Amino acid sequence: MNFKETALPGVIRVTPTVFADDRGYLMETWQARTFSDNGIDANFAQDNVSRSVRGTLRGLHYQIEQPQGKLVRVVQGKAFDVAVDLRRSSPNFGQWVGEVLSDENKHQLWVPPGFAHGFLVLSETAEFAYKCTDYYAPRFERSIRWDDPDIGIEWPLKQGTGPILSGKDSAALSLKDAETYP
Repeated sequence: MNFKETALPGVIRVTPTVFADDRGYLMETWQARTFSDNGIDANFAQDNVSRSVRGTLRGLHYQIEQPQGKLVRVVQGKAFDVAVDLRRSSPNFGQWVGEVLSDENKHQLWVPPGFAHGFLVLSETAEFAYKCTDYYAPRFERSIRWDDPDIGIEWPLKQGTGPILSGKDSAALSLKDAETYP
């Protein structure tokens, strides 16, 4: 496996080693020792899978208490995945990084606790798999606007189109009005 820190310290792109032949392929997506040796010392509590259609934008989500670290990957399709640093004590507070994840490149993204997470589906459909370090706690879930100008995420949307959003994401707060981490 190859571990590469992104432009946002703490957010790491993981590229698994793929063993392929004419029958298909095998790859290891998680191994505690290897990840720990590369700076990701996580104990996962929950796995999630979501499936979305082209143009769906999910996020930017986080839990203000019981923050979740997430190891995310696209198992079918293609998505633009984003992490935003929400730690006020961080010199990178409010900064974002984005990576294309797909079933072709097989990249994974480690999004540590203290970051918001979201993604935009770029293919007809996309199936997303998440390993989370803490349990889902709806009462602590928060959302930040996907288009907050103070963050300035450059989503790869077709010109003149907006994303498909949930009601919750449509009503999300701006970063300046949101609860964040110390």
